[in-house]
Amino acid sequence: MPSPLPALQARAAELDRTDALARWREEFSLPPGTIYLDGNSLGLQPRRAEACARRVLDEWRTLGIAGWTEAQPAWVGLAERIAGQLAPLVGAATDEVCVTGSTTGNLHQLLATLFTPTPGRNTILGDELNFPSDAHAIASHLRLRGLDPAQHYREVRSRDGRTLDEADIVAAFTPDVQLAVLPAVLYTSGQLLDVARLTHEAHARGIAIGWDCSHSIGAVPHTLAAAGADFAFWCSYKYLNAGPGAVGGLYLHRQHHGRAPGLAGWWGVRTDRRFAMSHAHEAAADASALHMGTPHLLSLAPLQGSLALFAAAGGIAPLRAKSLALTAWLRECVDTLLAGTDITIVTPREDHRRGGHLALAHPEAWRLCQALKAAGVVPDFRPPDLIRLAPAAFYTTFSDCVEAVRRLREILATRAHERFATDSASVT
Repeated sequence: MPSPLPALQARAAELDRTDALARWREEFSLPPGTIYLDGNSLGLQPRRAEACARRVLDEWRTLGIAGWTEAQPAWVGLAERIAGQLAPLVGAATDEVCVTGSTTGNLHQLLATLFTPTPGRNTILGDELNFPSDAHAIASHLRLRGLDPAQHYREVRSRDGRTLDEADIVAAFTPDVQLAVLPAVLYTSGQLLDVARLTHEAHARGIAIGWDCSHSIGAVPHTLAAAGADFAFWCSYKYLNAGPGAVGGLYLHRQHHGRAPGLAGWWGVRTDRRFAMSHAHEAAADASALHMGTPHLLSLAPLQGSLALFAAAGGIAPLRAKSLALTAWLRECVDTLLAGTDITIVTPREDHRRGGHLALAHPEAWRLCQALKAAGVVPDFRPPDLIRLAPAAFYTTFSDCVEAVRRLREILATRAHERFATDSASVT
């Protein structure tokens, strides 16, 4: 029986030839000799991001303190300008977006602002598959409010350890829940939840709901305002390619504008009073009230360059189309080349339930990830048994997907992964 590999390689070459986004690949600094499939942990560096970072460094060198007003653009309004660039990616108005802080720090701010427990309605709902930092933040916040997380934090359980059943989420919207925090895309399996439907169901029961978009922003279109989501938060170092530890962001629905920020700071003061130096906190009238300290310019600047690339490429719609095509193609390569192995795909197959990566389960997942890296493929391991492969629409080719799976097949066939120890793992 002839090998299916040549046919897959030929089809991949044709898909690459007709790919309308292929020209953007040259905008990124690609690790030489490497197939990079870890953009859902850290996106590669766009040349425009590097240029913006260098610009701010040069302005700091030549202007000093004058950079706040004399740089082009002036530093003092940079966070607001970037919020305008980012807002279309989450389906929000500029005044509903605040580019600030870190993912966990922004969740703390949103909880401090929007969690308003009352007797009988004083529980926060999460899920057992969400990124641990969200659970840590929620538990610590409850303790600060004098509430025991064991009593007032509840997690939706997974039926299969991989995905969440949306019916179970709705069933967990009980009368004692005041606020829910859920992932738009599960960081493990890549399952995409129905944000609009679950927001509607939460609101029908009087529950405020927010979304962790860290594994969806830049890969999945969002319509947060139209869906009525109360809040959302995210990082910008994954699909937004803004660099390690880059500035985070948050969304606050307009119905909550005017609330006093739970964690107030001077940069959240309205702009015409920010430098009045009053000890009375005169909060901005929109989401920017949730700023705390001075914006981190060297963290902001790369995001400005990366978001310019999104705009130049036509926005999130064409990127989502290619992302879906890449993950579907990657799945087909796995189905075809790894049939009969112990590899199983745990990411939902339907387009409307799939984020930007494909998760494979295998009992020796950590060893396989190390062997893949040694073979020039960069995946991501998640305990206990997941290999995450994230083809990025900007810089991953269809041929990359075929070759990555071919190398994985070779590793499995030769048992090359067995030479890697199992007593340590990288799970950043």
